Order: sequence, then C-alpha cells, then structure tokens
Amino acid sequence: MGSFAEEEIASQPACWRRAAALAAEAADEFPPPGARVAIAGCGTSLFIGQAMAVLREGAGHGETDAFAASEVPVGRRYDAVVALSRSGTTTEVLGALDALGAGAGATVAITADGRSPVAARAGRAVVLDFADERSVVQTRFATTALALVRAVLGERLEDAAADAERALEDPLPEGGRAVAFLGTGWRVGLAREAALKVREAAGLASEAHPALEYRHGPISAAGSGTLVWALGPVPDDLAADVRAAGAALERSARDPMAELVRVQRFAVREALAAGRDPDRPPNLTRSVVLT
Repeated sequence: MGSFAEEEIASQPACWRRAAALAAEAADEFPPPGARVAIAGCGTSLFIGQAMAVLREGAGHGETDAFAASEVPVGRRYDAVVALSRSGTTTEVLGALDALGAGAGATVAITADGRSPVAARAGRAVVLDFADERSVVQTRFATTALALVRAVLGERLEDAAADAERALEDPLPEGGRAVAFLGTGWRVGLAREAALKVREAAGLASEAHPALEYRHGPISAAGSGTLVWALGPVPDDLAADVRAAGAALERSARDPMAELVRVQRFAVREALAAGRDPDRPPNLTRSVVLT
C-alpha cells in the first residue's frame, strides 16, 4: 500500500486543471489589479506565497509582498491581505490577518477548509477543499493554490498539467548527501519549497538559492555528493561551474511546477529508503496551533 503523499502527488495534474476551470469564478475574490497586496503564510505556504507575489507583480497587477506570517511588518499599510493556509488554523497566520488586516480594504483566505478560523476571520475565502491532503507534508494543496493564481493572472495551465503527467513517470536523479535547489524569478519560491520538501520528508540536507547567487558562497560546499537541481532555466556558464565543482546537475525544460512534482517524488523515495514515514515526518504536525 502506498503512502497518502504518493496518491496526492499523483493527483496534481487533475487538481491544476480543476483550479484552472475555477479561475474565472474565483478572480472576483482576489485583490483587483492595482491593489497593493501582502501575502502571509508559514512553511510551504510562505514559499508558495513568495512565488505568487512575484507572478502578480510580473503580470502588472501591482506591488505585492510576501512574508512569513510571524514576521509581517505591522506598521506597513496594504490595500489587501491574502492569508494562505491549508488547514486554516495556523496561529501565526491568524495573527498576521489581525496585524495587517485592520488597515486593509480587503482580506482573503486561500485554504482547504471553508469552516476554519482563517476562513472565518478573512472577509473572503477561496476554498480548495478538493486539494486537501491526509499527509502532513504538503504537495497538491500548495501547487493547486499556485495554479489557481497563475490561471487568474491569465496563464494557460494545460501545458503545466501535461508536463506534470510526464513528471509522474520520468526517472528521478540519484540521491546525494545534500541537495541544492536553484531558481530565478517566481521560481525562487518553488526552489525554497523544493528544499523544504526534501528536508522534511526525507531528512536530507537541502538548501535553495536564487540561481546566480549560488556562486556567491554556497558553491564552495558543492562536491561529488551534491545534487544541484534547477527549477527552470539556469545559464550555461553556471551549469559548467556546478559540474566543475564535481556536483551533479539536474535541469529540464518542464514547467517549474511540474519539476516540483519530480522533487516531491524524489523526497518520498528518499524518505522510504531511509525508513521514514513520508506522511508523518518526525516532529511535524499538520498545523502549528499555539496556546
């Protein structure tokens, strides 16, 4: 019997297509173009929020910041606040809504549970209950939320979904003692999420960097036991430097979300090889609720 995580990873192409079909209806729930927006989340939701922020600005929809929910700048004013939380119960996300939402014209929750405290606290809720998960480790909820935002911004998601279907079958790289993920633009958030997946599920040492920053220090730790994995394009001269350091380089022309699917599969494989439960890694819970 497979893990919940494996089932949830495999369902992502269908989830993305469903999110794309909801985009026209959901667009009215999101802040309008021109609004100054803050996105708050924790863990996976933080990194997906960072990707969302770069995509929204890149689409010309207005200045967008993404913060760890515990580190929101309370003195700053925004036209709208987006709270991203799968469970809708995370204490820091509720606190961020209170801190930033008081001065904002609109608050929006993106969650898997429409009855959760975060959904109740926000003025509007985008509920992706079909992408909820039984595994503690997030996969499909996070990517489905990002797919929805990409579709709302006008992107066509079919190519990404088709890439993800192929990514579910394509071979995976060999493991290493450490994995470094690289990205550019909105893909930096995905690289950070990839590093989190490998660390939390498999317990492997992992890191993530904007691609061109890798040469500014981190490459000094690269060697024969290092896997450097790019989510999206990297310059050929950087690729040459990675290989010259003795590290293995993994890169492809797939949509970066589809490449993240391969990373998720890799994390589960390495977790199982290490005797870890990919659904319930040590010391983690589905939501951090503080008293």
